[in-house]
Amino acid sequence: MTAPSSMEASRRRRRPARRRLSFFGVLGELLMTAGVLVLLFLAWQLWWNDAVIAGRQEDQAAKLRQSWGEDGPPAEVPSEPSAEPAAPGDPVIAPVAAMDTTFGNLYIPRYGEGWVRTIAEGVDAENVLDVGSIGHYPGTQMPGEVGNFAIAAHRSAAGGGMHLIDELQLGDAIYIETADGWYTYRFRNLEYVQPSEVQVIDPVPWTNDVAPTDRLITMTSCNPLLSTAERIIAYGVFESWQPRSAGAPVELAASLAS
Repeated sequence: MTAPSSMEASRRRRRPARRRLSFFGVLGELLMTAGVLVLLFLAWQLWWNDAVIAGRQEDQAAKLRQSWGEDGPPAEVPSEPSAEPAAPGDPVIAPVAAMDTTFGNLYIPRYGEGWVRTIAEGVDAENVLDVGSIGHYPGTQMPGEVGNFAIAAHRSAAGGGMHLIDELQLGDAIYIETADGWYTYRFRNLEYVQPSEVQVIDPVPWTNDVAPTDRLITMTSCNPLLSTAERIIAYGVFESWQPRSAGAPVELAASLAS
């Protein structure tokens, strides 16, 4: 009689262990499922959603161009920087647009054929950056103006406007299109700074007590990818301007015509 009683007692002691194993098994499956869902969300957020927003930006940029009317024939702007670029007079400086209002298009051939983003006044996340637009820092200069035309965009997600900013090379063209015409800048150098170092958007970067004499462009984004730990800064210098009647820069003519 003693042996069966011992066996029954042993089985009773083992039953809670089976229940514990079952609980942890279910928990493990739930965690694995949650992990898969997180990965799927990241894939959607960083790739599929980026592609959707980029497509919308291309459509919005095209509509903005149409609202400004037709260009003239393509302007013979060299693909390489020149020592004395030809430009029809001083650039037209547009008045500052209303906050969150789109006023221009940005083209950077280094980012790929057909790449374009709209430029809006302000750097509000919800109304500007998160919809894929490039944001113009309020209080900084407008395109072609003496000083610093400073802009910002997401590095990843929301269209990834500045995803390839670290691949810019010396002399790369940066084109700004507005209702008045085309402004050509040339990339000069990159810099990495802390998020708090906002002196990069001063009229003369890092020097807030000196009157500007050059026309600069400063593009800012987050660094590294998928992080906001730092800021990556791309500086460029103004090269030339032409009115819309002179046509788009020849480097962009083919993609704009398609």
